[in-house]
Amino acid sequence: MALLKHSATRPLLACEITLDRVITARCSEQLPRLDAYTSRKLDPGVITPGLNGPNVVNGEALRAAISSGLASVAGKSKDIVVIVPDAAVRVLLLDFDSLPTKPQETEAVIRFRMKKSLPFDVELAAISYDVRRGNGTVHAVAAVTPRNIVEEYESAFRDAGYTPGVVLPSALAALGIVDGDRPTLMVKVDPLNITIIAAEHQELRLVRTLENPRGAEVTASELADAVLPSLVFFEDTFAAHVEQIYVGGIVPTAELAPLLEQQTHAKVQELAPELSSEQNISGETVPASMMAGLVGALLG
Repeated sequence: MALLKHSATRPLLACEITLDRVITARCSEQLPRLDAYTSRKLDPGVITPGLNGPNVVNGEALRAAISSGLASVAGKSKDIVVIVPDAAVRVLLLDFDSLPTKPQETEAVIRFRMKKSLPFDVELAAISYDVRRGNGTVHAVAAVTPRNIVEEYESAFRDAGYTPGVVLPSALAALGIVDGDRPTLMVKVDPLNITIIAAEHQELRLVRTLENPRGAEVTASELADAVLPSLVFFEDTFAAHVEQIYVGGIVPTAELAPLLEQQTHAKVQELAPELSSEQNISGETVPASMMAGLVGALLG
């Protein structure tokens, strides 16, 4: 399993599992574009994303949706990027004065550092990390989840005949379509979580995942109130004014954008790739904002 990092040869296939559907996509071998994508609905309760219990409740139904979707787009490809709900993975930003250079020693230090920050045993967790060194400091982005939860999702793909070489939480996958050179905020909302990520100079500066108790009923004003503390923290900590904000997922963008623009004077745009109807081979309408993770993982 690889979280955060792509394999040496990037897979041509990706599949995102959400609470209510499985979306699969294939990218072109020659051009930076999607060839095709399709969607299969999941009944309520097939998955229950989280960190403290089983995520795949109905494995047969999940495998059937995966098999059906991938049969439409996969061709001969078997390697796949798996995108899981944000509720199933914890992402942390960690700062160190120094870190060992040997991977095994580095991982041990990162695990120890995260030990008191997680609601599960870090020694029984799957972990991946990216380390950046410079200016006398070491910054690490770590993604971690209980190993048995990753195995639940991976098993569904292996049982369907595919190889899950890369596993990503949805919000990190969606960063692939975000221009993070200027000070940028990304807000991604699903029925369980509100994920807020800040980036500058292509570096992650802040990652916060908040519970979304209102689910699909969350209002623009509630989202604006949830976002503002993170935005203020970022600007105060890094002395940088957020210039652009991407919002995606189950977000009332038309209502939220004016509120955020009024509060921040930043440009607000939907976190959604440009797609054509010809690429959608399912015949089912899939909101463009739900494709951000797939496009980001395959083409970002």
